[in-house]
Amino acid sequence: MLRLETLNVAIQSVQILRDVSLEVPTGSMTGLVGRNGAGKTTLMKSVMGLLPVSSGSLAFDGTDLLKTPTHGRTRLGIGYMPEDRRLVPELTVEENMLVPAWAARLPDSAARLEKVYTLIPEARRFATHRGLQLSGGQQKLAALGRALICGTRLLLLDEPFEGVAPALAQRLAEVIAGLKQEGMSVLLSECNLQHSRRLADRIVAIDRGSIIARD
Repeated sequence: MLRLETLNVAIQSVQILRDVSLEVPTGSMTGLVGRNGAGKTTLMKSVMGLLPVSSGSLAFDGTDLLKTPTHGRTRLGIGYMPEDRRLVPELTVEENMLVPAWAARLPDSAARLEKVYTLIPEARRFATHRGLQLSGGQQKLAALGRALICGTRLLLLDEPFEGVAPALAQRLAEVIAGLKQEGMSVLLSECNLQHSRRLADRIVAIDRGSIIARD
């Protein structure tokens, strides 16, 4: 499904990713584990086209992503949940979740939203709340819902459990575990193996921008 081969990424002449090769097979969950600053976020932003790639190849289901703009990647069914959530405080939860559908001009946004509510029933209950009214865990659920609007085939989840109370972290883990049953492919990053050990089919460890171990 997703394949990175010898990917190199530099930010302002500083090399961040070094010859990273990684695969996320169809319908599977891959855990990307590494400490803060290891390159996890850079990798995900590169897949989404938010950072330029210096060299290497990046493909999704046979499509060359390096020749595909960011909005084109969302139309391929790739969704991204950033670590810092990036909700618009003044918008309602529902409006926040629909933003990528509006941006990509998706014709079936209502059906996609209903699918999100099926996967995350809590999101329907606080759909009319504004982003600034949510707890940290609720914001994570809303951000996950937003990623699911476009991420019908592949989800990139950057530190989804970071800063979340244990009870809501457990709920997030349940929702994410259910995504595999929907046939989705998931790349999930964590600083440690706390949740990845239970959720992921395979673990890839990254440090200083390089893959150092695979399980």
